[in-house]
Amino acid sequence: MENITFGLSDMHRYGAAYYDYLRLRKQFFVDTLGWNIPHDDTVEMDQYDNPLAHYSVVLRDGEVVGGARTMATTAAWGEHSYMLRDAFAGKLPDIPASVMPHEVQTSLVWECTRLVMSDAVKTQAERSQCLTLIVEGLAEVAMRHGASELMSLSPVSLMRALRQLGWQADRLGEPYENAGDGRRYAVLTMPVHRAMPHPAAMAAPPRASAGLQLAH
Repeated sequence: MENITFGLSDMHRYGAAYYDYLRLRKQFFVDTLGWNIPHDDTVEMDQYDNPLAHYSVVLRDGEVVGGARTMATTAAWGEHSYMLRDAFAGKLPDIPASVMPHEVQTSLVWECTRLVMSDAVKTQAERSQCLTLIVEGLAEVAMRHGASELMSLSPVSLMRALRQLGWQADRLGEPYENAGDGRRYAVLTMPVHRAMPHPAAMAAPPRASAGLQLAH
C-alpha cells in the first residue's frame, strides 16, 4: 500500500484517485450507513469538498482502498466553515451543536472528515496498515501548513484503535448516538506527532465498510 496526498491544485497528478475516493465514500456512507447526504448513483460529495480541502488517500496496486479529507479550522468557503464549526453553529441538523464544548478556530488545528476504508482491505494487519497510512498523510498535510493537532467527529471506538497505532487520541466533549445509523460518535483530538513511533500493538480498527466510517 502507498499513501498520496493532494488538494484541488494537484489532484490531476493522480489520475482518477479523487473520483474513486468519492466513489468509496458513496458506497459506505450512503449505501451502507444510509446517510441522507448529497450523492448520485456513483459518488458522494458535499459542501466541504471545496478548494480549501486536502486529501490523504491510500492505494493498493493502483486501486483506492481508503482515504480521508482534512482542512484547517480557520477555513471559510461561502457560507460554510468546516464541518464541526458549522455543527456547533447549528447549521447541520444531523449533528448536535453540543458535540463540542467550545468553538475551535485556529491555524494550529485541522479537522479530518470522511475517513473510510474499503471492504477489500480484509485482514487485521492490512486494516492497521491502511489506517496508519491515511492518518500519517493527514498529519503530514497538517504539519506542512503549520498545524500541531488533528480533530475529527468519529466513532468513539476509533480512539482506542488510534492509541494502539501510536497516536495519543483523546475525546473532546461528550459522545452522542446518531439516530440514523445507531452509532456513537464523539469529537476526537490528537497531536500530529505520534506518541509511539514504533507501537508494540497493531490492533484492527473498527470495521468501516465491513471507515479516521471511521469519521464524519
